[in-house]
Amino acid sequence: MRFVGQGATEYLVLLAVVLIIALVSVALLGFFPEMASDAQVTESRMYWQSASPIAIMEVVSKVYAPNNALNLPYIRLRNTGTYPIRITKAIGGNAKETSTLCGVGGNISDHFYMAPGEEAEFGYASYYGGGASGNHGIDIYLDATGTATCGLKAASSICQNSTSSPGMLIVPSFGFEYIMYLEGQQITKREVGIKPLMVKCLAP
Repeated sequence: MRFVGQGATEYLVLLAVVLIIALVSVALLGFFPEMASDAQVTESRMYWQSASPIAIMEVVSKVYAPNNALNLPYIRLRNTGTYPIRITKAIGGNAKETSTLCGVGGNISDHFYMAPGEEAEFGYASYYGGGASGNHGIDIYLDATGTATCGLKAASSICQNSTSSPGMLIVPSFGFEYIMYLEGQQITKREVGIKPLMVKCLAP
């Protein structure tokens, strides 16, 4: 026999169990913030790898030793769209932007024409011990501490000069301004991520 109110009681018990599990999960993430940051980095990576027309296929970063306030990330891009594009600016933070390349000089637009499916790179290949084809440096650093004359001053968190705790690079509202070549027309557009660009820093 089912008594009146038994269903409501069972519902309340199940609801209490769900709430307890949720509270335990939040508590665990609080005790282990590393788990939370790992999840956020994974979300950021998946988001940017699926972005269009400019996807970020790979990104790493570490502090530039001669200047502790300066980060030199390596960013590999791919044109996932169906039309050729030319990247003209990098964007981040509160509408901050740069059209200038650090290290090799010149403008971003001089180096970053990409046909559909083509890849291009920001960053110093030799600094990461790799054989990347590009050698275009774009510096990302904090406004409060950055001293270089070029680069994107848009990071809310940068890599630290520490082998044990190198930190994390976080660039909110990261993206690009680009020209799309569409059937003989040149259309200027912007791609700004709804998720920040996040990457765990490498040890210096």
